[in-house]
Amino acid sequence: MLDADICYRAVLGCDRRFDGLFFVGVSTTRIYCRPICPAKKARRKSCSFFVSAAAAENAGYRPCLRCRPELAPAVAPYEERSATVSGIVARIQEGCLNGGADVECLASDFGLSSRQLRRVVREVTGASPIQLAQTSRLLLAKQLLTETKLPVTRIAFASGFSSVRRFNESFATHYRMPPSRLRQRVGAEQTNGSLTLRLSYRPPLAWDALLGFLTLRAIAGVEEVHDESYRRTVALGEHVGWVEVALNGDHNSLVVRAASTLAPVLQPLLARLRDLFDLHARPDVIDEHLADDTTLSRHVKKRCGLRVPGAFDGFELAWRAILGQQVSVRGASTLAGRFAQRFGAEVETPFPNITHLTPTPDAIAAARPQEIAKVGLPLARASSLRELAVLCLAEPSLLRPGSLVQQSSARLLAIPGLGPWTVAYIGMRALHWPDAFPETDLGIRHALGLKRTPDIVKASQPWRPWRAYAAMHLWTQASENKS
Repeated sequence: MLDADICYRAVLGCDRRFDGLFFVGVSTTRIYCRPICPAKKARRKSCSFFVSAAAAENAGYRPCLRCRPELAPAVAPYEERSATVSGIVARIQEGCLNGGADVECLASDFGLSSRQLRRVVREVTGASPIQLAQTSRLLLAKQLLTETKLPVTRIAFASGFSSVRRFNESFATHYRMPPSRLRQRVGAEQTNGSLTLRLSYRPPLAWDALLGFLTLRAIAGVEEVHDESYRRTVALGEHVGWVEVALNGDHNSLVVRAASTLAPVLQPLLARLRDLFDLHARPDVIDEHLADDTTLSRHVKKRCGLRVPGAFDGFELAWRAILGQQVSVRGASTLAGRFAQRFGAEVETPFPNITHLTPTPDAIAAARPQEIAKVGLPLARASSLRELAVLCLAEPSLLRPGSLVQQSSARLLAIPGLGPWTVAYIGMRALHWPDAFPETDLGIRHALGLKRTPDIVKASQPWRPWRAYAAMHLWTQASENKS
């Protein structure tokens, strides 16, 4: 529920804390904006407030060309029911309803009926699943028209439309302008077979700490951190390429440069990058909560806007976590590089250190444990990796954000060799669960000066529902102490 008076005060103050939490529609212009829009403020009686861009468009408003609602950051869930709905919405925004797919299939993935799914999506977003999918396609098209030089035909298909005619018709109906009008407004950027886009976040963002964490855990050949940028190979369906992400702090956004071969899968690509860099987070809420605790207050003040790095690929994160069991971070990175070289396909990129795709569940499930163990693993751990691959093939949504945390954790714990630490770590990063907490972690134990797990669990209770962020603060401080 939105409090109209609070929303209007946020609009008057261009308060960035509310960016993405709601949108404001102005009846006199029939345009909807982000709360941070720099345009002249409308009178209160002319404003209506919506919980999502889809709800605003469903009410007959078109997006502002100045503040660009397509760039508004999303919101992370903090309790399991909202996490499930968030997962549903994320799947829709990734394009799962494109190409004639129906709501029934999506509902079955989350153990719901189509009627239940429609009801919960409308409760959270103010729009139906079909309306949400339509808005997602149109806003991505709007961003591509503004920020790239892709031909309109390619933009139509990259945005999830089944034909150029349907794209032109939808764009003209909803936005009351031809797509070419946006193409004429801005000098777009596209160079050397790549395209460049922006992803917004709510400031502050502890970018150096985020890159430091990813640097120590980078999989050689698959990903690297270079010149304050993150690079990696990408395989989404049949589409293969690379992506490079850097900070654009002046505009509170990340600059994403991707191979043009990935244009047809931009929806899932951008969604995965938002998860990887935790761009859904609300640092104002998280930092304020954790700063109240005496153990964490100095860490929070030192690293405002610290994120929990997510996972570009849930299976990749999970096998990387298994390789990290009972070895140092550096040792696990060495094993991960060997693993990727052995089971990942080769790919050409403009970066000499990025040469392989991440191993897929199919490749690992087809290998014998003895073959997997040749990278330097005990046979039991190699068997665990193969069991994980078989499970992920049987349940493709198991390691995706929005999956039921308790259910996914139970399925993972049933794999021989996977203990509470590994499952909690997967929950933190692959499932993007903000309250996941590896209470058996040795580094956390040392940071808190506690030896017994029950004492650590008790000490962590005031940090709920943000214990994953608390763990990141403790790990980051420990890493800085070592260096």
